[in-house]
Amino acid sequence: GTALIAADGVWSNIRPRLNAGDEAVFSRRTAWRALIAAEDAEPHWFEAETSLWLGPGAHLVHYPVCGGSALNVVAIVNDDAPRKGWAGAGERDALVARFARWHRDARRVIERPAGWQTWSLFDLPAKPRPGRGAVTLLGDAAHATLPFVAQGGAMAIEDAIVLAHCIERGVARGHDIASAMREYETLRAPRTMRVQAEAAANGARYAWRGPLALARDFAISRMGGEALLRRYDWLYGWRPAE
Repeated sequence: GTALIAADGVWSNIRPRLNAGDEAVFSRRTAWRALIAAEDAEPHWFEAETSLWLGPGAHLVHYPVCGGSALNVVAIVNDDAPRKGWAGAGERDALVARFARWHRDARRVIERPAGWQTWSLFDLPAKPRPGRGAVTLLGDAAHATLPFVAQGGAMAIEDAIVLAHCIERGVARGHDIASAMREYETLRAPRTMRVQAEAAANGARYAWRGPLALARDFAISRMGGEALLRRYDWLYGWRPAE
């Protein structure tokens, strides 16, 4: 083949061959996911684009999907042992028990689905991961990210755009593909590492307890939605260079 782009995820087979010992690390968290059909949900659950509940040892997020015909629900809880695979079956009663002391509205969301899927959250230390020759990494294979800014898939799409541009420009200038891949890696590393760091920081903030949690909630309420969103202009405002 002319080149190899390893887009094989957090458990990439290629990454350890390029960077020996560079294995994904279990974050001691498990994600639980379920879908609730609109007819089985309460109408006010669809009023917000995204609803986020924060509490000790867990957080809950839900938002409409499929044009408003369903509600996607994700609960992320502290966990001591990783689970295998992307879609293990979760025991509903165990999750309901984890949220037993939460606000009644959050509990109602958790109690509604009959079945849940689970997967353990792994990530990688935020650092550059250069390829070798005409081999490079893309997406989670290069920079697996905890889901606390919801940008894992977005970073992979951005990677693909930048890599395509680098190869197109490089070939047009008579450069080899390996050189184009090194340019791509250099361009992407600062941004993807910043996203990884911000996701890790959010994960810590979400888990705060006591006075820290009170201070967090007060700061968020004082900032308001628009100011909170402006903090992420660097993230959501990204566009590929011409």
